[in-house]
Amino acid sequence: MDYKTAWDYQDALMKANVDAKTSSWQLAVGNNETTNHKPQTINYLLFVEHPPVYTLGKSGKMEHVLINEEQRKERGIEFYQTNRGGDITFHGPEQIVGYPILDLEKFYTDIGRYLRELEEVIILTLADYGVAAGRSKGETGVWIDADVPGKERKICAMGVRCSRWITMHGFAFNINTDLNYFNYIIPRGKSSTARLRRSAYRSHQNQLHHD
Repeated sequence: MDYKTAWDYQDALMKANVDAKTSSWQLAVGNNETTNHKPQTINYLLFVEHPPVYTLGKSGKMEHVLINEEQRKERGIEFYQTNRGGDITFHGPEQIVGYPILDLEKFYTDIGRYLRELEEVIILTLADYGVAAGRSKGETGVWIDADVPGKERKICAMGVRCSRWITMHGFAFNINTDLNYFNYIIPRGKSSTARLRRSAYRSHQNQLHHD
């Protein structure tokens, strides 16, 4: 599915939930039933695979895209500036992209906790395939060898948006992704990530792909 179609679909689901929450709250206030009010929202989890595309988050910078528009088009790579958090990232074939559209108010109201729990889902999934992964201090996402200088590699990027505690966007989980696409961006805004783009998780890709 192309990125714009998936984005529009997410946005429609999110807006429907926000509208439902607003309407049900107004009704509860009118009936003086706010104490036990439960929002009339629906949770979704979308899984997609995108054609090659770079997406830039709200805190990202255009200089982290290292090729111009003409060069991108020659390589068949789309580009979108998005309303999610985070910097530049890549989506493409053989990458699992997950978009949870959740009403966090039904669980807890803590974006930090939500991101940590998304990370935990990926960490536990990798463990099922015999791949040891974890977190990198001060970073969002899932890493391999995060505490080994020079060997740390990011295997799952994350960026979300939240409105009235309804989430959208989510995670990009590299399974057998062509890492050459990462040669043309600076993920996380750090030039040191060149080592990630060239050598990241090759052996782990093979393990995930063949198990």
